[in-house]
Amino acid sequence: MTEQGKVWLNGELLAPENARVSVFDHGVLVGDGVFETVKAIAGEPFALTRHLRRLARSAAGLGLPEPDQDAIARGVQETLAASPPYALARIRITYTSGPGPLGSDRGDAGPTVSVIVAEQPPFPPTSSVVIVPWPRNERGALSGLKTTSYADNALALAHAKRHGGGEAIFGNTVGELCEGTGTNVFLVRGGRLVTPPLTSGCLAGVTRELTLEWCGGEEESVPLEALRDAEEAFLTSTTRDVMPIALVDGVALPAAPGPVTAKAMQTFAARAAERLDP
Repeated sequence: MTEQGKVWLNGELLAPENARVSVFDHGVLVGDGVFETVKAIAGEPFALTRHLRRLARSAAGLGLPEPDQDAIARGVQETLAASPPYALARIRITYTSGPGPLGSDRGDAGPTVSVIVAEQPPFPPTSSVVIVPWPRNERGALSGLKTTSYADNALALAHAKRHGGGEAIFGNTVGELCEGTGTNVFLVRGGRLVTPPLTSGCLAGVTRELTLEWCGGEEESVPLEALRDAEEAFLTSTTRDVMPIALVDGVALPAAPGPVTAKAMQTFAARAAERLDP
């Protein structure tokens, strides 16, 4: 385990085998926590400030104490420094309500926060997606929050992989396109670049936000079926950046990447290279 570097847990760098979380932690018992995934390029985190701000927003949405963003940022840097020199790494920041009773009531021991770094293998050049039969609840208490309650995503991704896909796509309860398990979705309709609005129930992805700022596009509610008829489509996420969608439910889109997607990929890569913390 030592070649994987150390883990930052509640302010302390530890060997992985010594990084222990209580079995009473509500992140384990009831999924009462939030998290962020951040990529690191050659040992430097990308868009860390935006990710930490979203962590704080998610924590507030769950009614958790405000995380110490400066302390976590130091934890990220310390953990990266104690990790192997990965060309591309995945940083996982997890913040839970901490140990509590065997039920939904929270305890008073205080939050648990951890930072883990692992190598991020490259993704294929295009993605095949599968639309799943379960909707996102755009009116639910967790809508738009990046919580550790990820069982819906695990089930959906397993379904997609059984059907030959690499990502699952959700609609919402009113039949609109929403998001993937760990991605946002953009599509080209009538030559226009659009993405579902946050009111669809999708997560306010950091890469989604940067793509809108750097590449343009509009937020627009679209039917779930519009993904199958798109001229082009792509996924965005922290670890994928801008990733063309080649197949939807096994049916090929006209181009992957098409001209709009290719331009978005080029623009995102160029702007991301200019600043590590945009």
